[in-house]
Amino acid sequence: MDTGNLGILAGIVISLGFFAMIFAIIYLYKRERMAMIERGMDPRSYKPQSAPYQNLKWGLLLIGSGIGLFLAFILDHSVFRSMDDDVFFLYLSLIAIFGGAGLFLSYKIEKKEVLDREDVRLEK
Repeated sequence: MDTGNLGILAGIVISLGFFAMIFAIIYLYKRERMAMIERGMDPRSYKPQSAPYQNLKWGLLLIGSGIGLFLAFILDHSVFRSMDDDVFFLYLSLIAIFGGAGLFLSYKIEKKEVLDREDVRLEK
């Protein structure tokens, strides 16, 4: 297959995928509103629930991923310098490990805050 034809094919597939995604989002939004009306709920009064720890979760995830990336870079340029093998999996695994550690830390902080709030509520 010619690369010119491949470029045209990629443009068509990407455009169709984009429009299909937009259609699916609108369709699901309308379907959700109709289901709310069928159950007797007012869709205009519906407000999404807030996520108070969302910023904490994203922040700790990105900090953990950054630490993992930095540690992989240091290990790649110091310990594994003599190896000519691809160390892509070192980068991938350390980003995943430290990103997961960040999410676990976020979970622990959220759990502690919720328990502390319940203790304060029970004391009153």
